[in-house]
Amino acid sequence: MISSLRQPVVGISGSDLLLRQRHATPVKARSFLPSLSREKGQGSLVSVHKPLHIASSLGGGNFVSGKSDGRGDLVKCEAYEADRSEVEATNTPSEAAKKVKIGIYFATWWALNVVFNIYNKKVLNAYPYPWLTSTLSLACGSLMMLISWATGIAEAPKTDPEFWKSLFPVAVAHTIGHVAATVSMSKVAVSFTHIIKSGEPAFSVLVSRFILGDTFPVPVYLSLVPIIGGCALAAVTELNFNMIGFMGAMISNLAFVFRNIFSKKGMKGKSVSGMNYYACLSILSLAILTPFAIAVEGPQMWIAGWQTAVSQIGNQLIWWVAAQSIFYHLYNQVSYMSLDEISPLTFSVGNTMKRISVIVSSIIIFHTPVQPVNALGAAIAILGTFLYSQAKQ
Repeated sequence: MISSLRQPVVGISGSDLLLRQRHATPVKARSFLPSLSREKGQGSLVSVHKPLHIASSLGGGNFVSGKSDGRGDLVKCEAYEADRSEVEATNTPSEAAKKVKIGIYFATWWALNVVFNIYNKKVLNAYPYPWLTSTLSLACGSLMMLISWATGIAEAPKTDPEFWKSLFPVAVAHTIGHVAATVSMSKVAVSFTHIIKSGEPAFSVLVSRFILGDTFPVPVYLSLVPIIGGCALAAVTELNFNMIGFMGAMISNLAFVFRNIFSKKGMKGKSVSGMNYYACLSILSLAILTPFAIAVEGPQMWIAGWQTAVSQIGNQLIWWVAAQSIFYHLYNQVSYMSLDEISPLTFSVGNTMKRISVIVSSIIIFHTPVQPVNALGAAIAILGTFLYSQAKQ
């Protein structure tokens, strides 16, 4: 029972709470209960600020005097106002559980992304075929989800031709962005690729402004200054600068901006979970990418390159390829699952922190040489990305 009274202490007694009755004539409750009706000129007794706690004790029968008059043993109920923190404490577990869940999503997302980038770079160093590597990543994820749907581990999405039609432009942009990023990583350090990719918000604003005609507050435009300036400073001071690697990261930024735009327009009114949405996206992207991968590189190059790589690295290359393919799907799947639980702003902040974890871990693991000016440029670009996410709020 939760009620509230404006007075801090109220005694409530009623003969309807008789445990034992000694007299034949029942006592009417209304003769003892205080009226809670609003009297003329008085304010309401009901308060929404604090709940009513009930404490009971056995006592004598007269509720007015509080003394026993021999008519019967009654239960005396006294009410007192609880501190508001007691009420808020009842909501705390659910809020805390939600925060813990989001924290687990973020930690898993970042960890999987770091592992993917490490194995992806190892594979590309030994086996420099980014088109095949990109195809294997999508194929592995598609196979994992098809098996999950077939076995009932995950519920298959309910789709129709209209769904796949709206998903097609999203898949095209996703495919271009995925391949371009992989090409970039095959030519330059992982840290450099992600520094350039931290400039994606700048592409988002520019595309939305000049192509879609959207306008943004002044702070959003100002946040682009450190993003563009930081990326430029990092690129100029990069020791292992490569134009193909640089352009690959830039194309990836542009493609993912269009992917997000097409996704927002095409998925309105669609009820597909984040996990299944990304699974369908992977399947369609795989169908788009496969013929292009065969045309650009081809089985002959793949076989010859594989034999050379195995002779130098050994059979562990197989595990490297499997790991980068599996972790690519898992980290993207978790990121899309996170979108079901958090706001786009929180996701944007999480994406910024993800890049920091990837940049730092890749520099440590691959012993990437970094000049102080280069590190400063990366820090400025990432700071600008964070400011952009705040200005968009």
